[in-house]
Amino acid sequence: MLDAFSRTVVSADAKGAAIGSEDLADLRKYVADANKRIDATLAITQNVSCIAADAVAGMVCENTGLTQPGGHCYPTRRMAACLRDGEIILRYVSYALLAGDPSVLEDRCLNGLKETYLALGVPTSNAIRAVEIMKIATVAIMTETNTGRKMFKGINSGSGAQCQDIASEAASYFDLVIEALR
Repeated sequence: MLDAFSRTVVSADAKGAAIGSEDLADLRKYVADANKRIDATLAITQNVSCIAADAVAGMVCENTGLTQPGGHCYPTRRMAACLRDGEIILRYVSYALLAGDPSVLEDRCLNGLKETYLALGVPTSNAIRAVEIMKIATVAIMTETNTGRKMFKGINSGSGAQCQDIASEAASYFDLVIEALR
């Protein structure tokens, strides 16, 4: 994983060219958004357990057979594994968001994720639904539209509307997870 500055230098070096004005404009935007990135990452990490638990609970509510004997969230150790996996996905989404680069998510989390679930006999449709719920909750936290949940702490720097671009970027990282599971 490279940060925005290293990516720019490596890219320019590979082309054998100097860093261009468009590259510098992108870096200026990255620096301007740095506090929002930090706040967005902090919002995820402060709420990681709630987001993962709500996602797994939502998935189970939509398919109550998951917690019955023979279901994929039965016994409790399987439920704990679902929660753990949700928290891991959130952690890597937060890394990608902070860096402004999905490569750490792709390399460390998504590479072989679907194959692992298939080998364990976990229906990917359930995992996809849990990720969709995590995406919705995370975007709501970042845009401060999570009105029904007092426990969530949103982004501190600016209004929800100002954080829409960061929330959209986070949503795109969840979309990468969903696509990897399809």
